Amino acid sequence: MNELILSSATFGVVISLLGYLVGLTVKKRFKAGVFNPLLIAIVLVVAVLKIFHIDYSSYNASAKYLSYLLTPATVCLAVPLYMQIEKLRRNALAIFCALAAGVLTSLLSVLALSMLFRLSHQEYVTLLPKSITSAIGMGVSEELGGYPSITVAVIILTGILGNVSGNLVCRLFRITEPIAKGLAMGSAAHAIGTTRAMEWGEVEGAMSSLAIVVSGVLTVVGASFFAGLW
Repeated sequence: MNELILSSATFGVVISLLGYLVGLTVKKRFKAGVFNPLLIAIVLVVAVLKIFHIDYSSYNASAKYLSYLLTPATVCLAVPLYMQIEKLRRNALAIFCALAAGVLTSLLSVLALSMLFRLSHQEYVTLLPKSITSAIGMGVSEELGGYPSITVAVIILTGILGNVSGNLVCRLFRITEPIAKGLAMGSAAHAIGTTRAMEWGEVEGAMSSLAIVVSGVLTVVGASFFAGLW
């Protein structure tokens, strides 16, 4: 089976897209946040690989082409931000302070959990960029001496959890301000959280898009400092 897949330039892409299509269909049918399309796609792809005894390297040989679209897709998030540029100018200081607080909270939580569970330094720095987009997080992890492949998995898991629970958290803490909701989703759950923010409204989507960029830059700087603390 691996030989057949290795000879195909599209197998990985096809099953990945089919899995996501199934996820979208289930999401439209049941609406609940737990039916996240990306989460469903991951489960389905893993199931196919296990059932047919396909190793990851064989799958990734053709699926890797999807990864090339990650960076341009992230850049495209600048479009909704541009459309809300006036709100950004009026609230620039508050937005920056909120994102700085979000990044600091993320880094401190990783430090606290690493100390609690006695993680190694390499495991610790692998988790530091958990809340930023993988396009940036992989580079941060590799530069600090972590495991980039595990970092990607953690980033995706973080994004899915944020996407699924974001609405509940906002309701629980009575967060109704569109700017605040967007910044929270983008700084905590990066691009995957931004897809949920865009469902809430244009302002939420734009602020979440901004949070991805600013949080990414702040994490690059902050992670370099925090890496020396454990």
